[in-house]
Amino acid sequence: MAKVAWNVDPSHSTIGFSVKHMMFTTVRGHFRKFSATVVADPEDLTTAEIDFTVDVASIDTRDENRDNHLRGADFFDVEKYPHMTFKATKIVKTGPNTYDMTGDLTIRDVTKPVTFHVTYEGMGKNPWGQEVAGFTAQAKINRKDFGLTWNAALETGGVLVSDEVKIELEIEATKAQ
Repeated sequence: MAKVAWNVDPSHSTIGFSVKHMMFTTVRGHFRKFSATVVADPEDLTTAEIDFTVDVASIDTRDENRDNHLRGADFFDVEKYPHMTFKATKIVKTGPNTYDMTGDLTIRDVTKPVTFHVTYEGMGKNPWGQEVAGFTAQAKINRKDFGLTWNAALETGGVLVSDEVKIELEIEATKAQ
């Protein structure tokens, strides 16, 4: 298949994350609003052009107080930095349906290279005759690298929020008409 434009379907896609809370439990969340530009041959992503923009204020961890804290100056500071972006710069095939996609992740105007481990999950036609492709991707970042440094020491030792953040994407994209 040739390289073509794809529309990421936000109603069938997720940009999620997880962090350790109190050193021994996991809190998960996701961003409800995002957009992407994808031009690719889904069966060979090595030449793909991929850009994501996330509306950071759309964060949802199922706790409004925590979400408001994450939107504030201690974390994302959405008033100053309303978007998080990712632009792929290099994609290397690592197996039959797997790739390492490295790109520039920008959070709070700090840009660092991050590598996502991507799996092409397959392609088919939906009930309306449109070509649809599926992908999953995972990466780990240190939130402090992006200026997200707030934390609280625990009485028993350790900290409230881990530095490591796991990012997990489930993407469904429809071939542009």
